[in-house]
Amino acid sequence: MTNYAHPEALVSTEWVAAHLSDPGVRLVESNEDVLLYSTGHVPGAVHIDWVRDLNDPLVRDYLDGQHFAQLLEKHGIGPNTTVVFYGDK
Repeated sequence: MTNYAHPEALVSTEWVAAHLSDPGVRLVESNEDVLLYSTGHVPGAVHIDWVRDLNDPLVRDYLDGQHFAQLLEKHGIGPNTTVVFYGDK
């Protein structure tokens, strides 16, 4: 983990397991392979499709901050939520 710019932002699988029922923690799965979430995921994790959900179809770019905040809010994520984002790549 020392090769990451901010290794303090990473958590272990043990940390995730210990916080599965924590209401202040939200797990988000986003995969390049869109079928992976439906075949199995961490209990309680929500799915965000990196193509459909994170890209703005009009400007062909990533969502702006306002739309990203709306997407997160739709999944129960607010300013005080700890988010663990994981996926296949």
